[in-house]
Formats: sequence, structure tokens, C-alpha cells
Amino acid sequence: MGSEAHKFVLMICGDYVEDYEVMVPFQALQAYGIKVDAVCPGKKAGDKCATAVHDFLGHQTYSELRGHYFVLTASFDDIDASMYDGLVVPGGRAPEYLALNESVLKLVKQFSDSNKPIASICHGQLILAGAGILKEKTCTAYPAVKPVIVAAGAVWKDPEPISTCFVDGNLITGAAWPGHPEFISLFVKALGVKVTGSDKRILFLCGDFMEDYEVMVPFQALQALGCSVDAVCPGKNIGDNCPTAIHDFEGDQTYSEKLGHNFSLNANFEDVMVENYDALVIPGGRAPEYLALNEKVLSIVKQFEEKKKLIASICHGQQILAAADILKGKRCTAYPAVKLNVLLSGGEWLEPEPITTCFRDGNLVTAAAWPAHPQFISQIMESLGIKVSF
Repeated sequence: MGSEAHKFVLMICGDYVEDYEVMVPFQALQAYGIKVDAVCPGKKAGDKCATAVHDFLGHQTYSELRGHYFVLTASFDDIDASMYDGLVVPGGRAPEYLALNESVLKLVKQFSDSNKPIASICHGQLILAGAGILKEKTCTAYPAVKPVIVAAGAVWKDPEPISTCFVDGNLITGAAWPGHPEFISLFVKALGVKVTGSDKRILFLCGDFMEDYEVMVPFQALQALGCSVDAVCPGKNIGDNCPTAIHDFEGDQTYSEKLGHNFSLNANFEDVMVENYDALVIPGGRAPEYLALNEKVLSIVKQFEEKKKLIASICHGQQILAAADILKGKRCTAYPAVKLNVLLSGGEWLEPEPITTCFRDGNLVTAAAWPAHPQFISQIMESLGIKVSF
């Protein structure tokens, strides 16, 4: 991938931005080699934004739970729009008040006037409407935003299904986070980025209360590249959900936990044939504690190892690798609490310092926690021969 980013993107954030809609594009773009500055008016680099988990649980509208804290990487007052190649506007509740901020609206207008790619999702289009850049533009948004979009002079498109995205000139719009794969793919294309070697098929081993980011970020980031990604869970079928856990670092001696999104499986566990896949990804969270006791899960992992296919595991996922007895003599890391599992299974422990550090040993890629996703996904790409060119 190289150490130098060839494209530079700005992301406008605010408190109660949707959890997935900020982190998935933020980390996916970085994994592809694109530098991303995330800013919020009134805040500086290193400050945090609270996020909101918006999900679809059968009610007449989405539900909301408290999400991860999102750490900003730049200071809003220092931003010069001319430095950036594109703009990303996540949804959630943040756009409701950001659309009233004149500095935010001025910034958006500068991107529009320069005809730079603008990718906005869900409620983010409230900001575009406030900036007056939607007149005669074909676009979509979360359906509840339709009256504002129409009043702003745009040509409304129903998002059917909800994952549908639309392009009109420099503008890319999506309705909600299920549309991320197409949303990110279209934005990357608008930036002039080309992807090759992505005709890969990847298996995710999932379970109840796997970490929210650790399943969805790599899942959608790889799909956005063009990979075919199957997510399975023992005892569940296509369309079934796995509840996820939000593990965050909030100043306690260990991580906190909150309920995350529901993750929808797209393949049947009983139909898995290892020979059909190029790689295996194992998310962390609490799911690996019980998945490590499942003989069929361990058999699948062992088959990937025997065939020397890529195995990428993060956080507590290495509990499964230890139980499958494939770590002997392997150099790897994990969430520090899993160190004992690694050592007792004969692995060589590598300290994850900083927590964003990843390691590769042959066909094994390991990382300690979701802050490492950009490097973790990048190493998956490199191992599979997926290349991004600018």
C-alpha cells in the first residue's frame, strides 16, 4: 500500500453522528491508503464525539442506543478546503444541528464550488440542503429527510432497497449504513482510485456479542472493494441476526460494554466449504469465548491453516485460534487479556504497542483491537493481492 497517502479527504462530524456511518468510511478509506481528517465545529484534534447506534428493530422508525466514542483527528478551525480531494458527511442526529452552523455550510459550499466529490449519507443531506447545493440534483437520503430534500429543490429518489445509492455529478448520496459498500465504492471511484485483484471470496466467523466495529468495518470495507464476503454463525442461517457488543475505552481498567447494532448474516454456517474461500476473518468481542468451544468452528479454522489460506483475526478472536491449536510457533498479538491463551497454545506473544499495531506471520494476520482496522484491513488486502492505485 505504501506509507504515503495519495488522496486527502475531510469528514465532518458532530455529537451523535451515527456510529457505523462515521467509523466504517473513516477506517475503510484509511485502509485503502487515503488520508482522512475528521473534524467537528467547536472541537479540536484528540477531542471526542459521542455516537449513536441507529438500527431497524421492527418499530415505525429506527431505534437509538449510545455508541462508541469517536476521536477527532484534526481541528475544525484549522481546516482549509483547498487541501482536500473530497468530503464525507455521515448521518445520525449530528446533521440536525450542524446544518445550522454557518462555518459548516461555508465549508460544504467550498467543496461544491470546486466540484470536488461530496459523499453524504442518511441525515447528512440536511447539511447539503442547508448549504443550498442540492437544487436540481438527483439524490436520496434517509426517507424521513425527503421533505427537506424536496424543499431544497432536489430531485428525490426513493432508496429501494435501503442500500441503494445515487450519483449526480460530484454528488454521491446514500440512505443508511447498509448502503456503505456501494457508497464507499462510488466515492473512491469519484476520487479517481482504481482497485484490482478484488475478485476474492472471504468468510467471516461470527457469533452473538462479537464486537460491533470488528465485524462491520472489515465486512463492508472488503465488500466496497468488490470482494464477495460471507458472514456465518453456528446454529444460524441467512437473514438471522447476531447482536453485537460495543467495546470502548472510557477510562476504566478494562473496556466498557454497551449493546451495538444487530448484524445480519448473509450465508448458512452448515453450507461452508473451505475450498470456496480465499481467506478467513475472525472478529473479536465476547463471541470467541463460546465459538472456541464449537468443534465445527475449530475444524473450519484448522482447514484454512492446513491449506495455508489467509487467516486474519482481531482482539479476542485469537481465543479461537488458540483452541484450534494453530498458533504453535506463530508470532502474533491480540487484545492483551488474551495473552495467556496465546502463550499456553505455543504462540510467540507480540505486544500491541500502540494498540493500532498489527503483525503478519506467514498466512496469519493478527491485531489487538478495532483502532487497528486500517492496518488490519490493509494487510488483508496485501496478503490477497488486492491493490489500490491513484
